[in-house]
Amino acid sequence: MRLFGKTMTAAAALVMTTSISFAEDVEVLHWWTSGGEAAALNVLKDDLATKSIGWVDMPVAGGGGEAAMTALRARVTAGDPPTAVQMLGFDILDWAAEGALGDLTEVATAEGWDAVVPAALQGFSKADGKWIAAPVNVHSTNWVWINKAALDATGLGEPATWEDLVAVLEAMKANGITPLGHGGQAWQDATVFDGIVLGLGTDFYKAAFIDLDPAALGGEQMAEAFNRLITLSTYVDANFSGRDWNLASAMVINGEAGMQMMGDWAKGEFLKAGKVPGTDFVCIRFPGTQGAVTFNSDQFAMFNVESDGAKAAQAAMASAIMNPTFQSAFNVVKGSAPARTDVPNDAFDDCGKKAMADLAEANTNGTLFGSMAHGHAAPASVKNATYDVITAAFNGEYADGAAAAAALAEAVAAAQ
Repeated sequence: MRLFGKTMTAAAALVMTTSISFAEDVEVLHWWTSGGEAAALNVLKDDLATKSIGWVDMPVAGGGGEAAMTALRARVTAGDPPTAVQMLGFDILDWAAEGALGDLTEVATAEGWDAVVPAALQGFSKADGKWIAAPVNVHSTNWVWINKAALDATGLGEPATWEDLVAVLEAMKANGITPLGHGGQAWQDATVFDGIVLGLGTDFYKAAFIDLDPAALGGEQMAEAFNRLITLSTYVDANFSGRDWNLASAMVINGEAGMQMMGDWAKGEFLKAGKVPGTDFVCIRFPGTQGAVTFNSDQFAMFNVESDGAKAAQAAMASAIMNPTFQSAFNVVKGSAPARTDVPNDAFDDCGKKAMADLAEANTNGTLFGSMAHGHAAPASVKNATYDVITAAFNGEYADGAAAAAALAEAVAAAQ
């Protein structure tokens, strides 16, 4: 029996046969509700339909997933967890610590996931040696998406340094468009700040956001990072507060704004609008961060269920997610990179190929870091503490970067 170009093991065949024959429908809680995200999700729905597994949709809007996690807590507290839940980073490990997640080790072992999923992702897919979630993608967050016509109108090239970036933003402002399309939500502010901190050095990013070193969190480099964030805040429009991320993407797509600093899920919006990389828009790493990647990974965690049919459905869904053919098809639409290292890049556009190459380079060089903004660098309590300070800084609530850095060090210390 052949599967994805390789001989299927007897164990894998048993898992899939059991799954397909006796599986129930899957109820899936997620926050993929924008146009590009919904299109990508349909790839998974359609794939499961070919295996006679129905999809019961439970969408909870909100780009960062906070509202979805609140809804999940209510469902679990009521003793009625969904079959599967889209989840990020430390949220997965927190639920595993509560003993709430099912065990996917049988299907993972049968299909050899350990050999093809990067170790950085496995850190959130496994707990106590057991697979508890299936990663569907790797999003990298240190991207800038630029309207090519707006960039060409500046007469400047793609910005490679902080100084270049400011020059381009100034030129866009002079040309009468909003330089920076942005949504004033805490996770979006933090996404921008992630790129700024990484741009000041990989050692600095690691010390501050991974190691939570008080000297890095409150020192001169962090003060400079906040000064840069405050500078960027001067390039947004007056109506930025509360705007959803995909609406900020639409501003860039339509030429109302020059650029957006956002993870690569934004590319899905450009593609759905019929835009072509290199022709209509440009994708670059946040200036100063080429060679390093901050990431998050959407994973589907499977909650403890009682019936054999529900367990079989979970195994079938996990197997479908990890299918290399599906990983390619899904991530082409979603804008992200596959969660497997053995997926060819043939079907991906230039930005997708760059994403996969950058990910491989960072993984090899030890410069692949979990994103603080997206719950992959530190637990939620710390992440939320950084959110409060970063958003306050973006909104002008500190006298300068030094004051914001001091507040950040204090807030993180209190959250630990």
